[in-house]
Amino acid sequence: MQIISMLLAASISIGTIILGFKALKQRKKGNVKKAMLKTLSAFGLVMVGAIISTIYGGNVFAETVTDASAAAGMSLGEGFKYLAAALSTGLATIGTGLAVGSVGSSAVGAVSEDSSILGKTLIFVGMAEGIAIYGMIISILILFV
Repeated sequence: MQIISMLLAASISIGTIILGFKALKQRKKGNVKKAMLKTLSAFGLVMVGAIISTIYGGNVFAETVTDASAAAGMSLGEGFKYLAAALSTGLATIGTGLAVGSVGSSAVGAVSEDSSILGKTLIFVGMAEGIAIYGMIISILILFV
């Protein structure tokens, strides 16, 4: 079941990329947010199905996973530790991208009007980039403490 859901998710992703390139070639106009919402909702449903089938269904690779986890001495808590570290870094970098995008564009506009405030705008962009550093520090603390 997991293999089928992974193949379905991969086909949704590949189909989205192909349809996106076709739309770009034909210069189609449309609502990008609406198209992204459709694709992400389909992909999300497939991933939720994969997670549910993994939790409640039998694992296809049960012997391999059991042997590897026993050899590595990894428990469920260790897995959650790595998941938490990945989430803290990933979500922090997404937040950084959003913050730097808005602050950076505003800074460029402000500097184009008055070039004497370049130093002040760089401080604001640096503060926005600090979010990623905080996420990385939390990840390091999760992994090594």
